[in-house]
Amino acid sequence: MPNKTEEEKRAIQEAKLLKKKAVVDERIAKATIERGVSILLTGNGKGKSSSAFGTMARALGHGRKCAVVQFIKGRTETGEQKFFGALPDVEFHVMGHGFTWETRNPELEQKAAEQAWELAKGLLANPEVDFVLLDEVTYMYKYGYLQVEDLLAALESRPKHQNVMMTGRTAPRALLDSVDTHSKIANERHAFASGVKAQEGIEW
Repeated sequence: MPNKTEEEKRAIQEAKLLKKKAVVDERIAKATIERGVSILLTGNGKGKSSSAFGTMARALGHGRKCAVVQFIKGRTETGEQKFFGALPDVEFHVMGHGFTWETRNPELEQKAAEQAWELAKGLLANPEVDFVLLDEVTYMYKYGYLQVEDLLAALESRPKHQNVMMTGRTAPRALLDSVDTHSKIANERHAFASGVKAQEGIEW
């Protein structure tokens, strides 16, 4: 069989691209529902909160009103709090008292979780808020501080246009099954495991 000419190769490649485009165009045409989505980021890999804040930056770029509730990261002022918290279109709340292995005070953590949830519940019911980020919220269900049924009810009844992102390593099955989008971030390698000290601007 003779080798294909460059023109024939280009024609074959173009045909493949056109076929792929037809598939994508068909999917786009079928996606006609207009509403906010719920997104859950889990897994042991680094980047869950970073991805969520990156998505929030995208929403802000389109003029959306955003709100953040961080359920655990309260031990120090983070880079995301310094940056996003200073923006007029962001309502930023840090409700945690650090990580559980630092506080070792379940009663304090329980109270902080309940206070954070009251704030989050109000945001999820507020039609003026377009994007809500519940950072590290899944740990609240792992430790038994909050009831996942309350979150599911709030997500179900939230304003139709509102987008919600949630993060945490693990999540209850009921939450996993209810969200529109679930991404799991794997941990292939982490500098900390090699003895590299955690640093501002990367870890917080």
